[in-house]
Amino acid sequence: MLILGVDPGIAQTGWGVVDIIGQRYRPVSFGVVKTPAGKPIEERIHMIANGIGALAKEHGVQAVSMEDIFFAKNVSSAIGVAKVIGAIIQQLSVQQVPVRLFTPLQIKLAVTGYGTAEKHQVQEMVRLLLKMDKVPSPDHAADSLAAAICFANNKDRRLS
Repeated sequence: MLILGVDPGIAQTGWGVVDIIGQRYRPVSFGVVKTPAGKPIEERIHMIANGIGALAKEHGVQAVSMEDIFFAKNVSSAIGVAKVIGAIIQQLSVQQVPVRLFTPLQIKLAVTGYGTAEKHQVQEMVRLLLKMDKVPSPDHAADSLAAAICFANNKDRRLS
């Protein structure tokens, strides 16, 4: 089962495709969708949603696992990320690709077994679970792979 993990953001949205084979995971591809800082937020959101939609289509993913907003210190940046999440969900619903949202705590727990794990611990577990030589880079791509692994480790893998 091919899962697209997404770590949403305005400047960079991380993405990672993981093939789930039973209890094993195989990394397929990962990276970030970058947007130029000088562009209006509406254009940036559109670029991100289209980019993620194109990646879902290119890789033929069966589901998307995306990090949700759980807590935000900066309300204005949280609103922007919420808009990105909504745009991605809309884009994927048009393509009939199911989306599951997970909180950062749920992702950390699924990947490390510890809900308050540090970022470097999550990234190292991603590296180990995907049998990679080094921690995936940039950070947003590593976080997106963690979101995909979270979907795989979730007891409810139903797509509807």
